[in-house]
Amino acid sequence: MIETPSGVVRATAGPRSTDAVVFELNGAMRGSVHVTGTNHPYYWDQFTAVRACLGPVDAFQTTAPDDALPQLANSRCGYHGSLTRYPHGDDGRPEVSVSPLSTAAGNEPSPKTASTLTAVLSACAENVSQRDDLPLILDASRLRKTPGLLRFLSWAAAQADADAVRCAAESQAARRAGKAAVAAWWTALHWFTVYPHPALLLLLADGEGSLASNIHVLAWKAPYYSGRAAEERGRADRAWAEIASLRAQQRRGRSRRKGTQVYPGTKEKV
Repeated sequence: MIETPSGVVRATAGPRSTDAVVFELNGAMRGSVHVTGTNHPYYWDQFTAVRACLGPVDAFQTTAPDDALPQLANSRCGYHGSLTRYPHGDDGRPEVSVSPLSTAAGNEPSPKTASTLTAVLSACAENVSQRDDLPLILDASRLRKTPGLLRFLSWAAAQADADAVRCAAESQAARRAGKAAVAAWWTALHWFTVYPHPALLLLLADGEGSLASNIHVLAWKAPYYSGRAAEERGRADRAWAEIASLRAQQRRGRSRRKGTQVYPGTKEKV
């Protein structure tokens, strides 16, 4: 039983289906909530989180029909949304992240309704996170999501690699141009001491389009793009490491699943 601002909601868990559990709702809310395993929000290769979606299906894979979305007992309006529960900090304490909640028409629910939906999603996610067969749910979720994650991370790593190369080239070009601009400024200063023409003074002064102004811009660009290159290289290295981790988990999973214990379907109430 789940206490919510709209009243008590009873959520009954059906049998586990590979990597998901569907809760049927009664009481102050009717409909269903789909709970599955997923990767940690900050680490693509760590499947340590559970995600609860309003509706009978995973909202990240497909969209439930409007008439299948959960509704409050005194309303005919269905609701979209999801909540992810994941370990955080050194002590692994649970944290939750709630995606935007909305009506089937795309409108924002009232604060009371949003609190009710969040309470139901949180309770269902917590229930699954404490099940004995959670490792099987997370392993099946990893098996299902890994091919797509590998494609995404491969694209992201290649993009970060390319951006790192581009930014490093921008930094080097700015350093070369900066050296040339400084040399030109000293040359202009020498000319000005010999022939103090106003046009040379415009080049030397720190005004728009002057050599001095260009030197300042280039002096900023060189370290900026160098820092950007380091950031992109870090992103690429992390993505490649996560790719390697996911592939290693795939290999271990294939052999481990051959002897996996099968948990019977259960009926549970929260």
